[in-house]
Amino acid sequence: MEQKRVTLANGIELDVVDTGPRDAPALIFLHGFPESHRTWRHQIAHFADRYRCIAPDQRGYRGSSKPQEVEAYTPDKLIGDVFLLADALGVETFTVIGHDWGGAIAWGTALAGQANGRVTRAVVANAPHPAIFQKLLYTNEHQRKSSQYMRGFRDPANDALVREHGLAAILMQEIKWDRPSEMEAEEREALLKDWQDRDAAFGMLNWYRASPIDVPPLDAPYALPEGWTPPPLPKLTIPTLVIWAMDDLALPPENLEGMDELIQDLTIVEVPDCGHFVPWEAPDEVNAAMDAFLDRTG
Repeated sequence: MEQKRVTLANGIELDVVDTGPRDAPALIFLHGFPESHRTWRHQIAHFADRYRCIAPDQRGYRGSSKPQEVEAYTPDKLIGDVFLLADALGVETFTVIGHDWGGAIAWGTALAGQANGRVTRAVVANAPHPAIFQKLLYTNEHQRKSSQYMRGFRDPANDALVREHGLAAILMQEIKWDRPSEMEAEEREALLKDWQDRDAAFGMLNWYRASPIDVPPLDAPYALPEGWTPPPLPKLTIPTLVIWAMDDLALPPENLEGMDELIQDLTIVEVPDCGHFVPWEAPDEVNAAMDAFLDRTG
């Protein structure tokens, strides 16, 4: 998939796939950690005949801008990039689609975009709603245990390891949910090459380091902290499709509980026998779910 360089109004430069009819409805695809726009290769191939498909390598990834300071990766800046990318490409309204960290940014983009009228629909794959995820980290042993890698990613004691050996070294140390056997060899090889770039490695880790999410240690009490209140987020009112791979070791299905109270027009599609990387582990199921949703809400 051919990429072009797009300069945003904030000075960030992104490498972007922009394919499909220019006058068709736009889909903006946001990848997660530790991947790239290629997370969505099967969906772009499927939808590009009738939608304008836009898929950036987000800030911190591959050839896109990689500021090294942590504060360059706060969620407001990452969400801002999505709207500035739409501006730069002359896209007025769009459907936002995200997986993993890209899904977290898609939640924020959808909430901001329903207010300004620019985001018409949202599709989120295996990315927890911010209000549900934080609560689970406090109260749910499975989720807290599964998220301890985030503490490792945030710990500057691991910086020397990353500087010496690249991102793969900290992934091997911290991650228990990777299933490399599920990925085509050439895709895996390309990722391993990307992970050798030290600036990109720290850019990617900074997504975790700048996040306001609190991940308690395993020995902290399993209870909501005294005085804690969920983030004051409005209800999401635009049509929203949530696709959830049920064998995700990082994000258990408990993340789906209570979603219907936070989203007015919610469709949930569960994908059994599939791990975390659902866009390419189960592309046919994801494409079918998106087809049905986009047709119904078009």
